Amino acid sequence: MRIYLIGFMCCGKTTVGKRLASRLGFTFMDTDEVFSMVHKCSINDFFELYTEEVFRQKEQEILLQTKAMDNLVVATGGGLPYFFDNMQWILSNGVAIYIEMSPLALYSRLINSKTKRPLLSASPDLQEDITKLLLQREPLYRQAHISVNGISLDMDDLLHKIMDYNSLCVHNS
Repeated sequence: MRIYLIGFMCCGKTTVGKRLASRLGFTFMDTDEVFSMVHKCSINDFFELYTEEVFRQKEQEILLQTKAMDNLVVATGGGLPYFFDNMQWILSNGVAIYIEMSPLALYSRLINSKTKRPLLSASPDLQEDITKLLLQREPLYRQAHISVNGISLDMDDLLHKIMDYNSLCVHNS
């Protein structure tokens, strides 16, 4: 089983992913961390040297490599599902979980984040840009097999949803 956590930047994919992997006894992987490790630079530094398209291609390569792994929880980059056919690939190769948050809650987290976000770093109106980007991406995020509220996320509830989804899939195959 592979579980892919999707959602906007700063919604908690890494935090939830680590806890979920620990509870399931799975391996945890963060595509942003793997990217930085493989390319020996931060995503911010990469954006200064290359285009977003080059970044998205490299990011997709990391995603596709997860197919060879099992018992894995993957925290994806916020934009990863939005590019190429990544969301369809995720839906076909694992359980997609959307960690949902309002633009205001995301804004609050992003203004307090220590991590610079290349797509929002030059934003004159951060709250408006978050809202626009979320509206653009949300139709894809909503295709996830499971959606959970990122503010009041209950790990036991999430585990039950995953097990229910998994047993439904096994039952229908």
